Amino acid sequence: MKKIKKYLINFGLNEGVFYNVLGRLLQGIGGLITVVLVARFLTKDEQGYYYTFGSILAIQVFFELGLSGIIVQFAAHEMAHLKFDNEAASIIGNNKNLSRLSSLFQFTIKWFFYISIILIIILCILGFIFFGYFGNTNETIIWQSPWIIVSVATSLSLIINAVLSFIEGVGKIVEAAKLRLIQIIGQFFLLILGFSFGFKLFSFPVANLFSLLILLIAILSSSKLKFLNTLWRYSTNYKVNYKKEILPLQWKISLSWISGYFIYQLFNPLIFIFDGPVSAGKMGMTLAVVNGVLMVSLSWINTRIPLFSNFIARKEYQQLDNLFNKTVFQSTIISILGILSFIFLFLGSQYFGVEYYKRFLPLPLIIILSIGYIVNQIITSLAIYLRSHKKEPLLVYSIVSAVLICSSTFFLGKYFNVKGIVSGFTAIITMICLPWSLSIFNKKKKEWHHK
Repeated sequence: MKKIKKYLINFGLNEGVFYNVLGRLLQGIGGLITVVLVARFLTKDEQGYYYTFGSILAIQVFFELGLSGIIVQFAAHEMAHLKFDNEAASIIGNNKNLSRLSSLFQFTIKWFFYISIILIIILCILGFIFFGYFGNTNETIIWQSPWIIVSVATSLSLIINAVLSFIEGVGKIVEAAKLRLIQIIGQFFLLILGFSFGFKLFSFPVANLFSLLILLIAILSSSKLKFLNTLWRYSTNYKVNYKKEILPLQWKISLSWISGYFIYQLFNPLIFIFDGPVSAGKMGMTLAVVNGVLMVSLSWINTRIPLFSNFIARKEYQQLDNLFNKTVFQSTIISILGILSFIFLFLGSQYFGVEYYKRFLPLPLIIILSIGYIVNQIITSLAIYLRSHKKEPLLVYSIVSAVLICSSTFFLGKYFNVKGIVSGFTAIITMICLPWSLSIFNKKKKEWHHK
């Protein structure tokens, strides 16, 4: 067992990564079971609504504006000069850094509280406009009430995820991962119960809402997170200046995140419009599995963000590069193995005549789409490295990429349906986005570290 543990640690599977990967694995397993439940309890049209819900809900990036990732980086940079007093469940160290950390936490709570209220209103209006206009089918589908519930849950998750991002930023990665694990397990079982009792499209919204309430209770009752209350009350003589420090980075990252919405979340709504809910459901179910695999593999990178930021704050660039290169290699291997497993299961269900494979895209499109997403994971890793410097050099790249992929998705989707969308996406990601992002990465790394 000691040898196994040592091997896993060498492969990057420390405690923080373990709980994150466990959460992602449960999400992946839950996603596969959800795929079966959706195919079993929802009609093909309802399946289209189910997955299109998720794509429209992703509009929250227009409200979050990349702030959760910035919170992790800023908190980690301040924590590079602070430490935890475990006995007192508090943070101790330089008064200036502690004061700035407190002001960052207060700003985070206030920002996301007001933004979440606005988000509820916008989501409800947008959903009723979109599904009311494009959702006409021969089948009577109750989507109005589920949409309102899931809009409320999405807004609540905005606040809670911001708190978890702050917890990760101060180095409590294991605690944050355990909390996310509680939510994932709760949501998974509630979702199974919902589908089993015939809640149809109500299943996900209700499961999502109650699992978030469970997570909120877990955060408020955790003895290890009492430092949050102390930090909230700490005097903020030194403050993180939003306009001078956060905003110059946020507006660039927010444009990049918004560009990401047009790159990755337009698939289902446009297919829903051009080809109907059935085709949108197939794309959504395929993306659910592919994204599940990549969420697991990206855990290797995401759990290292505070450590990347610490190395940068101390100008330990050699250690930074060694850790980053090793982590990217590990996460890429995991993603490839996960996609190959998905393809193997797809072929197995096809061979044994299990009808559920018909709810996915055809195998050639699955392979093409997976290649694009694996390449995109590498690009995402490069972006995380660069943004850990509290800078955003990918603004122009993100906007141009969004315009190219958005245009490709619209025009190829209109004339060639799903085949055109998938092929255009992967071609642009591999032939334009990857070389361009690598060029920016190498140039900025040399420039910043040399200085």
